[in-house]
Amino acid sequence: MRTAKIERKTNETDIFVELNIDGSGQAEINTGIGFLDHMLHHIAVHGLFDLTVRAAGDLHIDEHHTVEDCALALGMAFEQALGDKKGIVRTASAYVPMDEVLAFVAIDFSGRPYAVVQAEWVTPSVGGIATTLFGHFIESFAVQAGCNLHARVLYGRDDHHKAEALFKALARALDAATRIDERRGGVIPSTKGVI
Repeated sequence: MRTAKIERKTNETDIFVELNIDGSGQAEINTGIGFLDHMLHHIAVHGLFDLTVRAAGDLHIDEHHTVEDCALALGMAFEQALGDKKGIVRTASAYVPMDEVLAFVAIDFSGRPYAVVQAEWVTPSVGGIATTLFGHFIESFAVQAGCNLHARVLYGRDDHHKAEALFKALARALDAATRIDERRGGVIPSTKGVI
């Protein structure tokens, strides 16, 4: 079973994440931020991951710490659940349209964390989340997941649609990259022999 349980507690947040990579898209999400719940739900449903996220954060200050720490804990869960990464596809990408928006995500579970996010936002926030935090979520996730992640919103007008397409593309790319490739025979997908 490729599963993980993460408990991350700081003076700012208390996060619990449970992940089953080989799930069916079941989600139980409660972060205290409705739009973040919606985005995490997309990761579960469109990535076919079973995902539980419970977060209590310092929302009386703002949403930053909760969004960031949920991303860190989710990245830790993927890193833990993938283990030595034997037999995985490793690299994948996905385009996802949402009405007038087109988003793209490419990912490589290389063990070398790096993120590039290209998105232009029209409004300062969507659903109570500063639009700058969507890129920060992806960067924070990549650091803890140990992956190289490139995310782009190619075009579009509505910021809600942009965020949703971006998270759906992330989910689809994660699903494809974490699948087991039977042709590998359980071998680590690297010329180095280790990731």
